[in-house]
Amino acid sequence: MKSASHLTERRKAEHIDICLHRDVASQGVTTGMENYRFRHSALPELDFSEIRLDTEFLSKPLRAPLMVSSMTGGTQGAASINRTIAQAAERRGWAMGIGSVRAAIEAEELTGTFRVRDLAPTIPVISNLGAVQLNYGYGVDHCRRAVELAEADGLVLHLNSLQEVFQPEGNTNFKDLLKRIEEVCRALTVPVGIKEVGWGISGEVAAQLFEAGAAFVDVAGAGGTSWSQVEMHRARDQVKAAAAHAFAGWGLPTADCIVEVRARHPRQTIIASGGLHNGVDAAKSLALGADLAAFGRSVLASAVAAEESLNQLMEQLELELRIAMFGVGAANLKQLQKGGYLQRI
Repeated sequence: MKSASHLTERRKAEHIDICLHRDVASQGVTTGMENYRFRHSALPELDFSEIRLDTEFLSKPLRAPLMVSSMTGGTQGAASINRTIAQAAERRGWAMGIGSVRAAIEAEELTGTFRVRDLAPTIPVISNLGAVQLNYGYGVDHCRRAVELAEADGLVLHLNSLQEVFQPEGNTNFKDLLKRIEEVCRALTVPVGIKEVGWGISGEVAAQLFEAGAAFVDVAGAGGTSWSQVEMHRARDQVKAAAAHAFAGWGLPTADCIVEVRARHPRQTIIASGGLHNGVDAAKSLALGADLAAFGRSVLASAVAAEESLNQLMEQLELELRIAMFGVGAANLKQLQKGGYLQRI
């Protein structure tokens, strides 16, 4: 009989392969970014070379308000991907999230697949666990361990209820989870944030999470990867596999989530992710109210290819963001966020 850690490792490897080689995009739902257009300024009154992208996250400086989302870990192949991301993120001054470290907590020999601090000494690195594990024996000490083994600056607890339903080995008891999340937020000495995995966090749920002590929320809206479709390709239950098709269009569009959460929480930290593909998407996310824009599957292939390939893509994303700011006359991130440069179409 295979151990739980071996099964977790195999699942992580399957997720990477499916995300790289199968069509797992949402269907029938978009990020909502296409509903917004920047108002072009023919006279930006700026020197393009002086536009500033720098900001701060988790008390650390960033050279751009950008992040590589939590994606992977727990396999030797994932270790290579994480180290490539860490090198590129450090080089460019982005934040970085790592995938769920549950595999390393279950099997210490996998710890190295999440360790990137030697390659990323100055940027914010965020560790990651599934929030639902708090209903399956995990507690504050496990969360502390998740932070320690990654030498992380913070922890993300991810919410993935629908994925767990479709996952063959899924954990679906989300009952009374908010109070357990609150216990972790109050007990840890590092910031604890909450993220979805691609179906979005509404204004109402964000309010509950901030009240519980969350330091930031990553809305991770719909319009990008659909994890019901990812799990459809892994399904051993043909009924569940067939049912997954009905949820390809499920979720709250990323743009709507940003607007809702920012309207209710004008001073809290918001990360925008979910289907962002270019620097214009990032610029729109920031103009809608996000503090950081994060990229996941859209950078995965480059991360698998080589560090130079990923660095080039990240440089392109920064350039697109900078050009969008130039196009509306925003000299820095604060101006972009407060300038009213977007119009709904």
